[in-house]
Amino acid sequence: MKKRFSLRHAFVLAKRNIIKLTRTPEQLIDVTLQPIIFLVLFLYVFGGAISHGNQHDYLQYLLPGLIGQTIAMSSISIGQNMNADIEKGVFDRFRSLPIARSVPLVGAVFADFFRYLVLCVILVGFGYILGFRIATNPLDLLAALGIAICFALAFAWVSLFVGMTVRTSGAVQGVMFLLIFPLSFGSNTFVQTTTMPGWLQAFVNVNPLSHLVSAVRGLLLGGPVGAQIGWTFVWIVGLIAVFFPLAMRGYIRRT
Repeated sequence: MKKRFSLRHAFVLAKRNIIKLTRTPEQLIDVTLQPIIFLVLFLYVFGGAISHGNQHDYLQYLLPGLIGQTIAMSSISIGQNMNADIEKGVFDRFRSLPIARSVPLVGAVFADFFRYLVLCVILVGFGYILGFRIATNPLDLLAALGIAICFALAFAWVSLFVGMTVRTSGAVQGVMFLLIFPLSFGSNTFVQTTTMPGWLQAFVNVNPLSHLVSAVRGLLLGGPVGAQIGWTFVWIVGLIAVFFPLAMRGYIRRT
C-alpha cells in the first residue's frame, strides 16, 4: 500500500543526518573552511587587480557574490552522500519502514538547511573581520540569507538527481563541478557584467546564480531588488518542479 508523506518522518530522518554530521565533522569543511579560503584568495590575489588596488570596495562587491557561489558548491555533498548511502544499502532499510518513498530524500534536504546556515554565518562573520559592512539593516541581512538558503535547498535537488543517476559518489562531484563552475564564473559573482563580452553577458543575464547574487547584493548593500528577488523565486520553483520528480524517479529506480 502506498504510504502518505509525513513531515514528522522527514524531520526524523533530517535529525539522523544532522547527528551523522556531528559525528563526522570533516563533512562540514565545504561550509566552514572552503568559504573562508575562497574569500581570502579572491580578495587578496585578484581583488587588487580587479578593483585597481581598492580591496575594501571589492570586498563589499565580492562577499554577497560568494554567498551565492559557495552555497551552490556546497550542494555537491548531498548528492555524493545519497549515492554512497545507496551503495552501502542504507536505503534498503528505509524501504522496510512505514514511510513514504520520498521521505529519505526530503529529510536529507531538510538536514542541509543546517549546513547552509553555518556557511552563511561563517562567510558573513569572517567578512566582517576583514572589513565588510552591511549598508542596509539586520532585517535585510536576514532576508538575504533566507533567500540564499531557499535557493540552496532548491538547487540541492539537482545534486540529488545527479546522485541518483550516476554510478559512484566520485562521479557526482565531477558532474556537479561541470555544472556549477560555468554558473559560478559565468555570472556577476566576481566582476560586473558590463566588463564581459556581449555573448557572455547574454548568458550571465539569465543565469540563476546572477539573479540570486544580485538579490543578495541589493539586500546587503542597498538598491532595487524586487525584480531580482522575483526571478530568484521563479528559479527556486522551477528547480524544485523539474528536479524533485527527476530525483524521485532516479531514487525509485535505484532502490
